[in-house]
Amino acid sequence: MNILPSNMIKKFSLIAVAFIALSACNKSPTTPVNTSSEAGASQVNADNIKAHIEFLADDTLQGRDTGSNGYQIAANYVKSYFKQLGLTPKGENIGGDSEGFEQQVRFRKTYLVDGSASAVIHGLKGDVELEYINQFLMSGSSLKNESAITAPTVFVGYGVISEEFGYNDYENIDVKGKIVVALTGRPDDLPSEEGAHIGSSAEKSRHAAEHGAVGFITIHTPKRELVRSFEKSAQYANTPRLSWLTKDDVPFGKQPTLISGAYIQQDAAQALFEGAEFNLVDIYAADSNNTVIKGFNLPYQVTLKNNSRHEQITSPNIIAAIEGSDAKLKNEYVVFSAHLDHIGISSHGDSEDTINNGALDNASGVAILLETARLLAEMPIKPKRSVLFVVVTGEEKGLLGSSYFANNPTLPVTQLVANVNLDMPLILYPFADVIAFGSTHSTLGNIVATAAKKVDIELSEDPMPEQALFTRSDHYSFVKAGIPSVFLMTGFKSTDENIDGGEVFGDFLKNHYHQHSDEITLPINYQAAANFALVNMMIGLEIANQTARPQWHVGDFFGLTFAQ
Repeated sequence: MNILPSNMIKKFSLIAVAFIALSACNKSPTTPVNTSSEAGASQVNADNIKAHIEFLADDTLQGRDTGSNGYQIAANYVKSYFKQLGLTPKGENIGGDSEGFEQQVRFRKTYLVDGSASAVIHGLKGDVELEYINQFLMSGSSLKNESAITAPTVFVGYGVISEEFGYNDYENIDVKGKIVVALTGRPDDLPSEEGAHIGSSAEKSRHAAEHGAVGFITIHTPKRELVRSFEKSAQYANTPRLSWLTKDDVPFGKQPTLISGAYIQQDAAQALFEGAEFNLVDIYAADSNNTVIKGFNLPYQVTLKNNSRHEQITSPNIIAAIEGSDAKLKNEYVVFSAHLDHIGISSHGDSEDTINNGALDNASGVAILLETARLLAEMPIKPKRSVLFVVVTGEEKGLLGSSYFANNPTLPVTQLVANVNLDMPLILYPFADVIAFGSTHSTLGNIVATAAKKVDIELSEDPMPEQALFTRSDHYSFVKAGIPSVFLMTGFKSTDENIDGGEVFGDFLKNHYHQHSDEITLPINYQAAANFALVNMMIGLEIANQTARPQWHVGDFFGLTFAQ
């Protein structure tokens, strides 16, 4: 990998500081903030946002991969801007070399050793050895250097359990000492956001381990192929996997009794079901038609093996605050979050470009967070509650930086009243609505709707439930810490009747998401970015100035599951 030498970090950190100074002095077109007398003369500056995106998505930073020098340069840029605004450091080691803005996260980086991945189905007519990449995918183990298991297999439908919604795919099925085989996804009749949690890989793995399984095989289905192809997933098969380490040097959230696992291509999985109680064609049909799928024993054993090697790296979250103006409420914090990392360097396709710049994912979200911080910091009378800005690492590796913060907060978790998360706002067209994932679960829903209405923006429902976006961004870590949270994105409605926001979003996901073309050459609409920053700031003000802190709705699934 083409990583910047360490002696260049200071050089480019100085460039970052200079870049910030220039953007702050920019006198380009602005969007007035006519919210209240408290807002004063603050204005959203579209060119500030443009300057932030251009720096963070520059080739110099080489895709801001977690733990890389390029990521550290980006982190230094954010720290410098927070210092310029006069924000208070709220990380660790306050007064030390980092001046307390950083929260260092230690990661175990796991590589799958080349040529070591093996998946063999032991059938009645002999062994069927699957071909890595083309027929199955496998990750290395963060717990062991060598993993090997041979065990019977049992099909468990989707592998989900939800007492609240009447699902238990393990009912009357013995999986102890066996490898469970499950379809990707979850039942369609589950509500979108609850279903995203219930059907997440972490929840499925937990249920399998708790029922005594020793391995987990997931089947890529034709239904899933329509959302994300197996070929697309295979492009990233050899990417190292990260886990954050606890104080005891244990990878967080892993299930040690699940020795190995695999992700099997839809046609290759047929070999597991030959001669079984039900064939896979009928199961795929049931999956597509949302018919109940019951589990049953499969007639074959499977051997799964691989070798792994490990490294330890560190990468910081950046944390800062604006102190509130109310003597009592200033001890409570509204949390704005955005992830600073992207996926770094990779070679795929025919392009000679190897840098994944991540202009929209998520330089745009960080840029809007920085502009929001400026607007709030320049208010002559600050919001009543304090505002905490948490810019996190490792989101692309599995929401790891936010998970670390949520489990190791630098402030008491009881003082964190709400989270507003910014990730990949699609600022490619003049949007007329926003989507606030998570808004229906707490009083944040009314707060977001009220704030958006003040600037003539509608609040819309999730238009892509099949993408399970609720579990794919950093607000989910705050939800699991019991904190009411929303994930804010641009909606599909446009103020330009000739633009279909849904088509623009679909094109981005297909042709630019996690690809080299997500860069500043995209037709970014910086006025839309300014409008999004305005909505974002209004939501923060609405939460910060209300007397009552946000509350989970009575009986809400996430409130009951996570809020203690």
